Amino acid sequence: MQAFVADSTHQKKKVTIVGPECTGKTDLAQFLASHFNTAWVPEYARAFLNKLNRPYERADLTKIAHGQLRLEDEWLQDAHQFLICDTNLIVIKVWSEDKFGSCDPEIIKLMKDRTYDLLLLTNIDIPWEDDPQREHPGRREHFWKVYQQEAAASGIPFVEITGSREERRKQAILAIEKMLTRT
Repeated sequence: MQAFVADSTHQKKKVTIVGPECTGKTDLAQFLASHFNTAWVPEYARAFLNKLNRPYERADLTKIAHGQLRLEDEWLQDAHQFLICDTNLIVIKVWSEDKFGSCDPEIIKLMKDRTYDLLLLTNIDIPWEDDPQREHPGRREHFWKVYQQEAAASGIPFVEITGSREERRKQAILAIEKMLTRT
């Protein structure tokens, strides 16, 4: 019985949404999950940091990485055809390298071991909204370039998502429909 569950879970695809802070990732993840009637995984870092009673440290990012992957594994079982992930370890890598100058090799290894079928890269072309966990409103262009490089280097097929909320949703739906038709 356990092998059957693992096999059916393994066949499910995963879509990850990645991009600089305040680029509509969560909104898009929620919409796509509803549109396609599937599960979505929230960003683990947000809950983790909300409970942290101190500034986060480099070691916390490794804990966040493990938590994010644990959520993915749990929610994958409830997904229909594919799972939507509101972020992945690319975000943690970018954050770690920017804030601490390097990334824990364990996070890099976890990144390499984790597969996704599609990456939706959200552009900075929507207005900034303040949030206590957002750190760099003045560096959006810098981070956009970093995320473009990371997406290209990831080996995951990716689509840049731009424009208004409706345009973004249409682009994401088309990209997912295309992914679902690939073998």
